[in-house]
Amino acid sequence: MHATRSDDAATSDEWGRKAPTRATLDVLADAARSFRPGTADEERATRGLVATHRTGVIGDGDLTVWDVSRYDFERESATPPDSVHPSLWHHARNNNHHGLFEVAPGLWQARGYDMANISFLEGRTGWVVIDPLTTAQTSAACLALVNRHLGERPVTAVIYTHSHVDHFGGVHGVVSEEAVRRGDVHVVAPEHFLREAVVENVIAGPAMARRSPYQFGSNLPPGPRGQVDAGLGKILPPGDVGLIAPTHEITETGQEMTLDGIRMVFQMTPGGEAPTEMNFFFPDHGWLCMAENCVHSMHNLLPLRGAQARDPLGWSKYINEARELFGGRSELMFASHHWPRWGRDDVDGFLRKQRDVYRWIHDQTMRLANRGLTPTEIAEELDLPEPFAGDHATRGYYGSLNHNVKAVYQRYLGWYDGNPANLWRHPPAPLGERYVELAGGPDALLANAHAAFERGDFRWVVEVVNHLVFADPTNQGARDLQADAFEQLGYQAESATWRNAYLTGAMELRSGRPPAGSGMTQRGFTEALTVEMIFDSMAVRLDGEAVAGRHVLVNWEFPDTGERWVLGLENQALHHVRGRHDADASATVRIDKATLVDVLTAARTFADAAAAGDVTIEGDTGALQAILGSLEPADGRFNIVEP
Repeated sequence: MHATRSDDAATSDEWGRKAPTRATLDVLADAARSFRPGTADEERATRGLVATHRTGVIGDGDLTVWDVSRYDFERESATPPDSVHPSLWHHARNNNHHGLFEVAPGLWQARGYDMANISFLEGRTGWVVIDPLTTAQTSAACLALVNRHLGERPVTAVIYTHSHVDHFGGVHGVVSEEAVRRGDVHVVAPEHFLREAVVENVIAGPAMARRSPYQFGSNLPPGPRGQVDAGLGKILPPGDVGLIAPTHEITETGQEMTLDGIRMVFQMTPGGEAPTEMNFFFPDHGWLCMAENCVHSMHNLLPLRGAQARDPLGWSKYINEARELFGGRSELMFASHHWPRWGRDDVDGFLRKQRDVYRWIHDQTMRLANRGLTPTEIAEELDLPEPFAGDHATRGYYGSLNHNVKAVYQRYLGWYDGNPANLWRHPPAPLGERYVELAGGPDALLANAHAAFERGDFRWVVEVVNHLVFADPTNQGARDLQADAFEQLGYQAESATWRNAYLTGAMELRSGRPPAGSGMTQRGFTEALTVEMIFDSMAVRLDGEAVAGRHVLVNWEFPDTGERWVLGLENQALHHVRGRHDADASATVRIDKATLVDVLTAARTFADAAAAGDVTIEGDTGALQAILGSLEPADGRFNIVEP
């Protein structure tokens, strides 16, 4: 196999992207011969279409949040272009169907206007909304679509299925804080939802925000050589993200609730797909909502953006429990992504396959781990068997078997593979310098890598050239070759997240890190932080070296919440105590929690807030400055593919 480029490979497009090489064309041709497209998912994805958004463009002022025309290239042909895996192309086209769909009498979904689905149930007096999407703009547009075609009704209840932002962030587009406070709208969520919805974005928020575009392809232009999908949906939209605290929590499996005349029975599934999540059944209709525990893809056990490794064993058992509790009565199943399933047999077969894929990944990974294989060895050893490879709903469009295996290993055994050679490795830059020297210098290393590229050994190219890029990021030849190899791996990937990661890496090597642009505006989200979460977010921004030798105590009083706290700096770390003040504190700060959020998110300066009378400080202001002045900016715009 060789990597001679196809006929137009000598040229690149306006984004600098190259054509697939002969090696990539051969890989994709092999994939096309073994992949069986089928029509069942397309029929499910288009069933019950009521209407589409009038323009397909959802915007807010100068910000375009969603535009279905960006993916028109996918509608042109069922035949995949020569730069997209045929299986991924098939899945992306099914994800491209958009509109308002009737799932069953009294149940509708708006799909294709956000990463997730928003579901509308017809209650006695209004709409019960399940999962109000990522942004206020997209959820408001979907509510308007429903009201326009089905008759205008108020929203009487909102259900959050779980704690990921694409399932609650658009809540302000369908209800207001005032309506919830008045009791006009119930907001229902699984136990610990509020904590889990924000904690992931506090401690590691900047890092996740930087890595997220690699997973979803947010900075890539859509197109055959660019972003085609994100696995769970097309892409995460920019826009305004908010959060309204639940008014009711579901705490146990079997708990029942009636919302606007609609009866539901809940199943708790914490620690599976999300730290807190729930499925639920509608006994009067035979409908089963599986939240995000079952989608039409193998899910990921450890997102590329970063998160805690998920529990596939528990996940599998939750799906089996749902089948045991509700499966025999389920006439249809719908979820927070993708399209529904209709008919008891189809629902049951789907649940069994979803149950078994996570169990198989878990059990086979640990079987080989207990034989002494390392994560990378297990990932190369295991291939998806026919029961799953032959079913589109368990193929790796969002998650992938290769990185799910590593997530299982990490959950049980951690990052260390047991080999002391990997116990204390050099960081990438000094490691790169040593490898370049070992290779005989930059020219020799590049010569070897170019030969590997011509052989189509792109995995080796990115391995070896990465050392040169980190040893000398100004070496343009290394950057270009690394980008070219990333690109070919992206074209070959069946997983949308892998494709996005590879192509984003190539883009940044060629064009540099993208400037800060229009993304999610999380003001409404940060307002939901508790004082403890705010202090924890400050602690991970503290420059420990800058406060060496300092010992400071500051009392805090928050009039808007009625809370009293002590924040201490000692041994180059922050600690905090709730419910009291300390007589030895050097200063006492009185400030509303909302004002502190403004200061920490750079909406206002501390000095401006003090000048406006929104902050008062008694005692040594230098004590407060010792803490606040040592907090690093929550930038998150660090390099990834270069030092």
